[in-house]
Amino acid sequence: MDVNLKRVEDQVIVITGATSGIGLVTARMAADRGARLVLFSRNERALDELTHELNRKTEAIYVPGDVANHDDVHRLAGAAISRFGGFDTWVNNAGVSVYGRLMQIPIEDQRRLFETDFWGMVYGCRAAYHQLRRRGGAIINLGSVVSDRSIPLQGIYSAAKHAVKGYTNTLRMEIEEEGSPISVTLIKPTSIDTPFTHHARNYMEYEPGFPPPVYAPEVVAEAILHAAETPERDIFVGSAAKVMASGEKYAPRLTDKYMESTMFDQQQKDQRSRPGRQDALYRAGRDLQERGGHDGHVMETSVYTKASLHPYVTSAAVLGAGWAITQMWRTRQTA
Repeated sequence: MDVNLKRVEDQVIVITGATSGIGLVTARMAADRGARLVLFSRNERALDELTHELNRKTEAIYVPGDVANHDDVHRLAGAAISRFGGFDTWVNNAGVSVYGRLMQIPIEDQRRLFETDFWGMVYGCRAAYHQLRRRGGAIINLGSVVSDRSIPLQGIYSAAKHAVKGYTNTLRMEIEEEGSPISVTLIKPTSIDTPFTHHARNYMEYEPGFPPPVYAPEVVAEAILHAAETPERDIFVGSAAKVMASGEKYAPRLTDKYMESTMFDQQQKDQRSRPGRQDALYRAGRDLQERGGHDGHVMETSVYTKASLHPYVTSAAVLGAGWAITQMWRTRQTA
């Protein structure tokens, strides 16, 4: 199957969860590169403000709605077709988490998380597929490192992201077998400094936090836009994501023990959870925030991710550096 993807500046890109974190950064980055945008989230006020901002650079429209509602996602696809005649890339980004032990979290909250993180992705894939099978393009699903390696205190989120991975991989195979010109990519970030923990429902005694290392959302946005132009099967964002996935594959029980000894503490701040804290499980949260204000160091780039996306350039750079070091050494030896 030949999949010929357009340059980002020539594309119409649909982004769910567009008013916060990774979705917000991706929308702004795509607008800077000239892509036309169709933005979707539950927060209409934030959507309106963001669309006004981006229309100074490109052409953007918004559709308010909930990815957990199939009719809302269908409206989103219809709006893109009505305004732009279609779209080239569909980014299933919307998601939310719940922190706590599995036996603590009410079943209705676990179901609601799956409605957003899994079923919202399914609805998006179906809407995108029926349009892209004729014109070609990219479906990009936001998974997580926990698509490969579950972690304690985010068990239901891990389960949903495992489901996202299974669905994405099956969809890719079925599309390839039928010969449709669609690229299907799964993005798997590690900890990213977004409002993720603020939007999450929390059943722990303390406020949720990110286990290090923590990366900037721009690193994920760059991977998403790369996948919009270049067919990729999956992309790990941050070397920690690859390390955790490798631990699951090659030493699962050892990785279990590591998780048990570190992840309960690393995912909780010193600050006690506030009574009645707001979250975004059932309704829109505080939006138009790219970052979550992580207390520790935030990695603004990932050498591993850049290398994985540009292996030939990286190999040439390594060889060039090796040649330069060799020449320097020879010069010093003959001096």
